Amino acid sequence: MKLSNENSQALFKRALERIPGAVNSPVRAWRAVGGAPAFIHSGQGAYLRDADGNRLIDYVGSYGPAILGHAHPAVVAAVADQAGRGFSFGAPTELEVELAERIAAAIPIAEKVRLVSSGTEAGMTALRIARAATGRNGIIKFDGCYHGHSDALLVRAGSGAMTLGVPDCAGVPEALAALTRVAPYNSLAAVERYLSAEPKAIAAVIVEPLAANMGVVPPAPGFLRELGDLAHRHGALLICDEVITGFRLRYGAAYELYDAAPDLIMLGKIIGGGMPVGAIAGRAALMDLLAPAGPVYQAGTLSGNPLSVRAGLETLKLLAQPGVYERLEAAGARLAAGLGAALAAAGRGGCVNRAGSLLTLFLGTDRVSDGASARRADPAAFARFFHAMFDRGVNLPPSQFEAMFVSLAHSDADLDATIAAARAALAAD
Repeated sequence: MKLSNENSQALFKRALERIPGAVNSPVRAWRAVGGAPAFIHSGQGAYLRDADGNRLIDYVGSYGPAILGHAHPAVVAAVADQAGRGFSFGAPTELEVELAERIAAAIPIAEKVRLVSSGTEAGMTALRIARAATGRNGIIKFDGCYHGHSDALLVRAGSGAMTLGVPDCAGVPEALAALTRVAPYNSLAAVERYLSAEPKAIAAVIVEPLAANMGVVPPAPGFLRELGDLAHRHGALLICDEVITGFRLRYGAAYELYDAAPDLIMLGKIIGGGMPVGAIAGRAALMDLLAPAGPVYQAGTLSGNPLSVRAGLETLKLLAQPGVYERLEAAGARLAAGLGAALAAAGRGGCVNRAGSLLTLFLGTDRVSDGASARRADPAAFARFFHAMFDRGVNLPPSQFEAMFVSLAHSDADLDATIAAARAALAAD
């Protein structure tokens, strides 16, 4: 039974009149799957309610921040309390110090922390620090990895760019794009070729320790450890983009799970509890290059915004409780196993890639290890699956190339209902 979407359709038409493409971020559009996007009215726990009153089990989770579920009472209370004290001051607060201390206590490399307002700002700033520290301009990134929409990083990007089939971005100067080299994810040989060909050109290698913007793609064993060794041998820095993975796979950064040794990391999403936030963290000698301590300028009126910081602090306090990540691991494993069984029962080609509470069901390809193999998936089949799941009350990210996010609010009953919906959707296709 197709769910009603009359109100969302009407809102979409209104939005088209005043908002480019009717959305304020391309990943919210249903361009890859077709149709007008559902406009959301509210969220509670593992569920969303859209403008037409449909109740949906949600696996978008605001693309990562909603690890506790939507509108967790403790976070809501903390934000309400802070709102009564003031939204923003243009001056430092004790809350900022406390969040920086919590991050530093959880992440060994985070000797110092600079809060910003988005993951994109974190990426811009990390590159600026790396260039200042090394005196070099070139960077190496990986095909299908997304690090925000700053000019230097919108070359063969993942996430919305991959969904829309845009390999590069209009408006990015060719001279700037030429400073970015792109290697296949999990390919040390490609990185070594770049570094050897230009031994004094590369300032940094930037990588998602667990790729999650071309769908979930884990690193090959030893890849991140050897990548850091390779970068450092050639005088370049290693930047780990943990905007998605920070505090998602463990209490702290994912790079430790993969034996990596980054110089700088980027954080976001979970450290703001669903409010706008970003952070750069790393070795003190590098971080002290930032103004006013050093010559690298970075500023933001709303950096370290009290509402965002208060939501993040409350979220991290709850995530620090015993057993939290074991519960997330168990929930992710249960859902991945069920989706894999649904594929097998339907006799469909596909695979499920998972790490902790992040997973992607790829249709039409049996193995995904990099951007090229991710593109061998079948977006048309995924579009049909997406709509079949939506009509069965399950909200998935509207792209084959995004991750599903499991939260602490998802019950076994929610997961089993999702698996049953997937069995029915795949069998009916």
